[in-house]
Amino acid sequence: LEAFGITADELNAVITRNNQLVAAGDIQTDKGSFAVKIPSSFQTPSDVENLPIKINGDRVITVGDIGEVRLTFEDRTGYARYNGELTLGLQIVKRRGTNEIDTADLVKAETRKFMETLPEELRKSVTADFVQDSSFYTQGMISRLEGAVLTAVALVMIVILASLGFRSALLVGFAIPSSFLLCSIFLAVLGISISNIVMFGLILSVGMLVDSAIVVVELGDKKIREGVGPMNAYTSAAKRMFWPIISSTATTLCAFLPMLFWPGMAGQFMGTLPITLIFVLSASMVVALIFLPVVGGLAGRISVKFNQLTDLLRNLNFYLRIFLTCIAIVLVVFSGTSLVTTTLSFMDKSDASLITLFLNGLGFCLSVMLMSILMGSVFRKKAPVYNPARSSRTIVGVIIKLIVGNPIMPIVVIVGILAFVVATFMSYSKNNYGVNFFVDAEPDMIGINVLARGNLSLNEKDFLVTSVEEEIMDTEGIGSIFSFSGDAGLRDTDQDPVDSVGEIQIEFNPWEERQSMGESVQDSRLIIEKLEEIMLQIPGIRTNTNLVAQGPSQGKPLNLRIKSSSWEDLLEKTEIVKSKFEETQALIFVEDTRPLPGIDWQIDIDLDKAARFGADVASVGSMIRMATSGVVLDTIRMDNLNDEIDIRVRFPEEFRTLTTLETLRVRTVNGLIPVSNFLTFEPVQQLDQVQRHDGDRFITISAGLTPDLVNEFGEAITPTERVAYLDKWLEETFGSDPSFSWEWTGDQAEQDESQTFLLFAFIGALGLMFGVLLAQFNSFYNSILVLFAVVLSITGVLIGMQVMNQPFSIIMTGTGIVSLAGIVVNHNIVLIDTYNEYSSYMPRIEAIIRTVEARIRPVFLTTITTMAGLTPMMLGISFDFTNGGYLIDSPNSIWWKPLATAVVFGLGTSVLLTLAFTPAMLAIRIWLAKGAYASSNSLTALVLGPNSRISLDRKLRIAAGALPQINIDWDQFQQVLLPLPQDNKAIEPTPGEIIEGETGSVDEFDVEPEDTQPN
Repeated sequence: LEAFGITADELNAVITRNNQLVAAGDIQTDKGSFAVKIPSSFQTPSDVENLPIKINGDRVITVGDIGEVRLTFEDRTGYARYNGELTLGLQIVKRRGTNEIDTADLVKAETRKFMETLPEELRKSVTADFVQDSSFYTQGMISRLEGAVLTAVALVMIVILASLGFRSALLVGFAIPSSFLLCSIFLAVLGISISNIVMFGLILSVGMLVDSAIVVVELGDKKIREGVGPMNAYTSAAKRMFWPIISSTATTLCAFLPMLFWPGMAGQFMGTLPITLIFVLSASMVVALIFLPVVGGLAGRISVKFNQLTDLLRNLNFYLRIFLTCIAIVLVVFSGTSLVTTTLSFMDKSDASLITLFLNGLGFCLSVMLMSILMGSVFRKKAPVYNPARSSRTIVGVIIKLIVGNPIMPIVVIVGILAFVVATFMSYSKNNYGVNFFVDAEPDMIGINVLARGNLSLNEKDFLVTSVEEEIMDTEGIGSIFSFSGDAGLRDTDQDPVDSVGEIQIEFNPWEERQSMGESVQDSRLIIEKLEEIMLQIPGIRTNTNLVAQGPSQGKPLNLRIKSSSWEDLLEKTEIVKSKFEETQALIFVEDTRPLPGIDWQIDIDLDKAARFGADVASVGSMIRMATSGVVLDTIRMDNLNDEIDIRVRFPEEFRTLTTLETLRVRTVNGLIPVSNFLTFEPVQQLDQVQRHDGDRFITISAGLTPDLVNEFGEAITPTERVAYLDKWLEETFGSDPSFSWEWTGDQAEQDESQTFLLFAFIGALGLMFGVLLAQFNSFYNSILVLFAVVLSITGVLIGMQVMNQPFSIIMTGTGIVSLAGIVVNHNIVLIDTYNEYSSYMPRIEAIIRTVEARIRPVFLTTITTMAGLTPMMLGISFDFTNGGYLIDSPNSIWWKPLATAVVFGLGTSVLLTLAFTPAMLAIRIWLAKGAYASSNSLTALVLGPNSRISLDRKLRIAAGALPQINIDWDQFQQVLLPLPQDNKAIEPTPGEIIEGETGSVDEFDVEPEDTQPN
């Protein structure tokens, strides 16, 4: 440039002015209009190389004369390696709403096809691997959840089959696939894809969706035993239980409706769970009240016909019946095999075997029915005798009679249960495992940030990252290692520490494989500890291990944002707070976002001197940029490339140094002038990005947490416990400084938001349920009594966490408690509804006893089915129905253990306590009305006023007590109170008969002996 007297501005102007497509307008002639263009854009590197710049005498100076023009790559900004080899990584991201597993399979198939098109020599030297495949983990979780769904269905069916019998079990089992099918249709209409949250929603609903079906089928079977026809029996059962089922389903849905408005990351993660449960339970209600009576009636009629055929076949010889039964079993086996074969053939040949498929299916159904009839003729089963006038109580009736039969025992039971609840809460407050935002499950992948400070070049950064990679490469349990240095790689540098020079992404071997590799690698957290020990021995660097976020968790568990009005004061206090973090027990990998110490070269220009030399800032800046990253003059678009390429001018690599900057000369009107005449070079503190929040500059301090530690008080150390500890220290240290403020962000902010939401959602659910119950019972007392079951269920949740050694998970345990609020009230609804019916024609104390005796079976059935469906998940057991075998405490099953534990223990405890607490509360109200608690009646009458019912009853009893005793003959009683029949014959009372008047309840006129059934 100096030799030919060319400046950077002249070179820029020449290239820019000649790399254009000029539209020169139109020419209008008698023969038409024609557009005129001057195409002068560059097409090849030679066009740039041959471009004239200046005339020197008779010689034309071109770009090629002053430099080398070549097509090259941009400057490398980083290195990427896979298992120690240089690599090129492509990240595949699926579109929203598409299937992740199918998308991954298509990508792999297309990649294999592309590899087959490469020349053989290239295929031998290039390999294509798929790593960090999230579809693999999604497929594993879906497979385990599918197994959990099948396990839950199987356990529920076993419980129902053992309790209700074969036919009733099939009717109840009909509700499961029907409800799932309707739910799938609803989800498809809303465009919600099947995810792990949806699958867990189905598991949680398996035990609940059969509740309505059990109630209808159980009552229908009871009416059939009384002699009612099957169709009428199930229809009347559906009518009788219509409002209780509507009410119980509505209260359950009320628990999940507020969860639809869950905010934040947690709400996005758990959002499809309430939607799934609402759809499934609504579908189960429709199935139980509409489809089930029809199916049950038809099944009952068919069963009657089968029984008639069975009775006819019993006239045959016994051995002949056994022979025919064996033939029927063989037919079932052959027809079933043929049906499976035809189904596979139909899938391959489309419509070619549709008729055959139909005929084989019909044959299989007929053979099953034939086998059922013949097996019924072989095994004679004695029909149960229905005895409506049972002369003795059951054990349950005896126990309930002991609880409600006198005024003292209800008080004892209520006080005992309340004392148990209080003791449980107090025990949990002293013996708990802390609070977590989500579930602490072992990770499948981790990221290791390599930290170093200083003005490091790219090669220096790569050397540090490579040294760490080589040390950990042979660690057992590692499946693959992806390392990045500099700005390269599939990494979000915004989330990295400010002093990060690279990242190493480690994917462990699958959990199933590691279980057979030895105890030291069975848990990935043990591998992480081993890696940290290795990295501590590497000099010159620090490392920061980050677990790949699972669920709604974000980054490190502790993130503190501190702000101050003064930047210097903020830096000073940041150092104090960070030191406290480092001293705090269990906190690891403490880092902050303060600017790093570093050097920037600042060039100051003396404008007066520059003006005297005839130089300006633009020309000087252009020359300096040519000694650094270069000057982008324009772009070129080549035919064989899709993108435009920059035309960059800069000095050769050997001249791109700090020394060159000081020796540069710029051409002016006075000739070549060294820039050192008017420039000064000064090293200054490196500037970093400025972060502001609400207008104030802030610094963030974050830290990880060592698991399974306890503090000085013996309490489990959790992020919530450490936040409380540090928050107290911050208040004591900086609470009096008005210019300094702090707030917890990240997981802690999400936890506080979710905790507040779930609390209000719980209160809102109780309010909605109270409105539904009040509309059904028209009684504040009964409505509040139903809701008290929620308190009892929370007691069970606390017991479950202590028994299973689990911390309280804000997301999972909180969701379990809100879900329980809608489940446990159903039992009280059934009890109180039945009590209201019985009390209309029998003494109320007797109605309580008969209610528990009549409804304990469906209550226990609905409870056991829900608990049975979730028990395997609570224990961490998952069955593999595809490949066989089972897994215990796999990482995927750990996610759902807190929620399953909350539901199982909460439901079980609530039912046991409810069956004693609810009768006691109903009885204490009756005894109170009868005057058993005189002092309390007097106090209540005084509080409610003289016109209250209790006051009037009290006055009436006092007045009746003052009257003389009068004996009334039966004939006089009959003539005064009872209407005579048409034949005018007297009515003779029979033992055990209750005389019922218009009020429907005759508590004081009961001539029923103790051991008789009221009519």
